[in-house]
Amino acid sequence: MKKLLLTLIILCPLAVFAQTTKPIRQFFDKKTIGEMRLTLPVKNWNDALDSMRLYGEGMMVGSIRIDGMDYDGIGVRFRGNNSYQTGMKRNPFQIKLNYTNSEQQHQGNTSVKLSSALRDPSLVREVLFHEIAARYMPSPQASYTKLYVNDEYIGVFINLESVEGQFLRTNYGSDDNPFFKAGVDYKPDNIPADCKQNIFGSLEYENNLDCYRSNFEMKSDRGWAALQELTRVLNRELTNIESVLDVDRTLWMLALNNVTVNLSSYSGARSVNYYLYQDNNGRFQPVHWDLNLCFGSLKNTGVGSDLELRSLQRLDPLLHADNALKPLVKQLLSDPLYRKIYLSHVRQINDDYFAGGDYEKRAKELQAMIVVPFNDDKNKQYSLEEFQNSLKSTTGNRSKIPGIAELMSKRARFLQTHPELTALPSAVSDITVQGRGKFENQRVNSFRIMAKADRFPKRLIVYYRFADNQVYKSMVMSEEPSGNLATGMKAFSANIDAPNDDAVLDYYILSENAGTVIFAPREYMSSPYKVKLSDLNK
Repeated sequence: MKKLLLTLIILCPLAVFAQTTKPIRQFFDKKTIGEMRLTLPVKNWNDALDSMRLYGEGMMVGSIRIDGMDYDGIGVRFRGNNSYQTGMKRNPFQIKLNYTNSEQQHQGNTSVKLSSALRDPSLVREVLFHEIAARYMPSPQASYTKLYVNDEYIGVFINLESVEGQFLRTNYGSDDNPFFKAGVDYKPDNIPADCKQNIFGSLEYENNLDCYRSNFEMKSDRGWAALQELTRVLNRELTNIESVLDVDRTLWMLALNNVTVNLSSYSGARSVNYYLYQDNNGRFQPVHWDLNLCFGSLKNTGVGSDLELRSLQRLDPLLHADNALKPLVKQLLSDPLYRKIYLSHVRQINDDYFAGGDYEKRAKELQAMIVVPFNDDKNKQYSLEEFQNSLKSTTGNRSKIPGIAELMSKRARFLQTHPELTALPSAVSDITVQGRGKFENQRVNSFRIMAKADRFPKRLIVYYRFADNQVYKSMVMSEEPSGNLATGMKAFSANIDAPNDDAVLDYYILSENAGTVIFAPREYMSSPYKVKLSDLNK
């Protein structure tokens, strides 16, 4: 009996501990709403942060509790350009967890970026865009959090993954290469007089390296010459562009901007709100940022006045294709293959999310999760009624922010029937990699890829690599004798030498006909085909 009591005494505290200990919330969990509690040393903290935002670059030192975990010595300031408003408590925040302690971080994150969702009565634009974009290219995570300052509830904010250390290491394998943000909060002094004016992050070429400082904010300790070289190649030597730019991800970025009418971006009047990071292979990688004005909340393309709703719904998928002031669009789309790839991306995004209404279902799920903390917010800029109607109808008499579904339901149909997007692709089928024959003694030392395509393909191109950190190489596949294939069907093959006996090949195939292109597999960006040489020799 004594032994039994002793056992119960030992086990009971463990049982209580197991019942009361909550699992640590993942910082960007999208199924729950986080909580952040800032403690700042002044009563009129918003006036002090306004002063810092307008007249200096310092930060206010304070402390924060993130989902129950405490951090002292943090730095706080208002951030944002168009999204910042003087005199408002509900402003976007930048919080540096490692401001006074270089080792301090929360789940690997040293910074916190909070968006106030200005001019977004739905509060879903940023979260929804990042979720969609992440299917096609690296995109920061976004979730919701309730924010308190000195125990005052300020409202529900969008918690955005900061584009820096952990994000860069996770997606590109390093964080210490040349790194830039398009657009500057403060114009630097002593800019040469011969610099082009008001070109923002358009990536026009400048002879004088100092000119770039008025249009880009350097986030690294070096890199101006690398940025200048990118613009030189883009504008003057396009045949070498893939050595300095990840072209496919850039085309995805431009396609996402266009489909979602994200004009607070490179695709709008000002070529801002994106990052460029040079990866370990010397190629710049684009990253979206500042998306509270996507889905038509900003309406100016840089040509003419603001667009009305019908023009936003019918925005040309080839916007800026002939605009010399937008070389990232004009130059890339001047290449026939890049143009087809871009249009294929536009069609895929529309098919994946908008033509079938998946985006609206997800937007409703997000709104249902945050409706209570939204309504409790005394600083909110929109009423509960406007929030609830923000998917279906336009909000405001002056700003006229389109309802997301009001915009995208008709835009999706417009894109589906646009003549540039209706060509039928040559679908790829019967993809195989030839292995060693059953009774053959000689080992296979290369990857022989075979495939077929219908609808009169012009060519098939296989893209391949042998490691995740390598750039994909390309090879035009050879056309094989047609034999008894159906009309319009062709067979192709390619032989790729293996670098060693343990080689593992990642690959995907592009099929091109006169009108368009298609990729196999469809999700080649994240899930290419994979084959081991050792498996071919079994």
